[in-house]
Amino acid sequence: MWGSDSVPIIGSEAVTDSDPTKAQPARTLDLGTRAFHEVLALQRDLVAARQADTIPDTLVLVEHPEVITLGRSAKPENVLAPGAIPVVSIERGGDVTYHGPGQLLAYPIFRLREGERDLHQYLRGLEEAVLRALADFDLAGMRIPGRTGVWIGEPASARKLASIGVAVRRWVTMHGLALNVNTDLGRFAAIKPCGFAAGVMTSMARELGRPLDMAAVKQALAGHLAHVLRRQKVDSRRRMGQDAPRGVRE
Repeated sequence: MWGSDSVPIIGSEAVTDSDPTKAQPARTLDLGTRAFHEVLALQRDLVAARQADTIPDTLVLVEHPEVITLGRSAKPENVLAPGAIPVVSIERGGDVTYHGPGQLLAYPIFRLREGERDLHQYLRGLEEAVLRALADFDLAGMRIPGRTGVWIGEPASARKLASIGVAVRRWVTMHGLALNVNTDLGRFAAIKPCGFAAGVMTSMARELGRPLDMAAVKQALAGHLAHVLRRQKVDSRRRMGQDAPRGVRE
């Protein structure tokens, strides 16, 4: 399922490491709303640049127009009635999910250092950052053993707030997490998200009974991702320069 602990690892060549106990320089790239195919190409460019050490670790924040994505373990029967919604197969682990307006995507393009190369630990770190961000808005999220992602409510009737699915290339991460902020949950009826009934999905807005300021959620999530994953914000203009991938230069 999208959010399983199955993480595709592409290549395992050694890369230069720094001390994992110290905060690694990182930048946040807020793209606003961008088409999925455009951001997917950008992620791949960023991964290549990070492998070459021409950019620092980069957290991409974005909302997508409607799209359904299929991970490497996707089951065709979990795509029910996509209609005009594009369906895209990608390299992340897991099954099928929906992205659309009001959903915050966070794609860490991070090079995992020697002491960070435990992918289960990395997934738990993504969950922990979401849990802390939810707490900032008085929402008590939780984990469910065996179901990667972030949930809310009683375990027997839990509702899913965030899905997680990643891939790793030569120890550089891509893809990441999808947090339902103000998402139109009815759109999940096009699929069986991660193999579940569409009704399992919820959003921060539904749980709180009001829409949220996306900028505030971005700030909270980015801050907690930096803290949990031991990254420190840098001036991106100082590091990116002419070696930055197309569309990233500032």
